[in-house]
Amino acid sequence: MAVLLTNAYELGDMINQSIEVADYVMWKERMEGNEQVKQLIREFARKKERFEEAERFGHFHPDYHKAKDEVLAVQHELESIEEVFQFKQAEEAVDKLLHNLSETIALAVSETIKVPSNDPQPKGGCGSGGCSGGCSSCS
Repeated sequence: MAVLLTNAYELGDMINQSIEVADYVMWKERMEGNEQVKQLIREFARKKERFEEAERFGHFHPDYHKAKDEVLAVQHELESIEEVFQFKQAEEAVDKLLHNLSETIALAVSETIKVPSNDPQPKGGCGSGGCSGGCSSCS
């Protein structure tokens, strides 16, 4: 077990030295250092809080649509900033790297081991809580 843990830490060090993680860290620092981004994040938090208050009452709240549109507008403005856009791209690249490594390790152990995904909208199947008939346990 100690050898496995040592190898896991070494793998972690290799991941931290990867181009994907270097890009992620660089864009994260640039994003966090951008004053416009900081201001928009504060504005987004305020607009989101206002929308959440209206959302409790749903479409019937008089400010629901306005609050929702304001949140989406600030979100769009944030995502149009180069540092935020590049950070999100780098974050996705690190996520893919980690998922591919997890999948490779799992499949090296057994082809029936499930590997979780960070997909916010799972496609079904055994790993997502649904059963679409795509694995041996669903039939």
